[in-house]
Amino acid sequence: MDIFIITVLIIVAIILFLVEVFLIPGISVAGIAAVAAIIYANYYAFVYMGPVAGFITLTVSAVTCIGSVIVFMRSKMLDKVSLKKNIDSKIDRKAERSIKAGEKGITTTRLALIGYAEIDGKIVEVKSVDGFLDEKTPVVVSRIADGAILVEKDK
Repeated sequence: MDIFIITVLIIVAIILFLVEVFLIPGISVAGIAAVAAIIYANYYAFVYMGPVAGFITLTVSAVTCIGSVIVFMRSKMLDKVSLKKNIDSKIDRKAERSIKAGEKGITTTRLALIGYAEIDGKIVEVKSVDGFLDEKTPVVVSRIADGAILVEKDK
């Protein structure tokens, strides 16, 4: 019966350990429960079965922990849950490239430093140089820097 209890505790600890490492990263209930189960299995072996059985249990639990990680990593299970799609889309910046400094427009959203404005019939993302600007405020493109259109309030 003692060997059955120790075996069940080690199996539960291995399963929880694998869940912790591969499914729920970080320190969570699964990791804490895995550590508690493995410690209790070794404690149980040392106290109720003696030091020889305790050291055997300690060796078996260490080997099975390391071995289960190696086997799980080599299996095709990680390939099934891993992401394989590369993001290769690009933002359409044609409207922003056609805008020049000095053009006038009107804000379509509130510019809390960044927002949208309609300039030359195109709605583009802009940054305010003057701070916060309300919606429907006339603006003028002051400059374009690093792909960002900087606008200021039209005077």
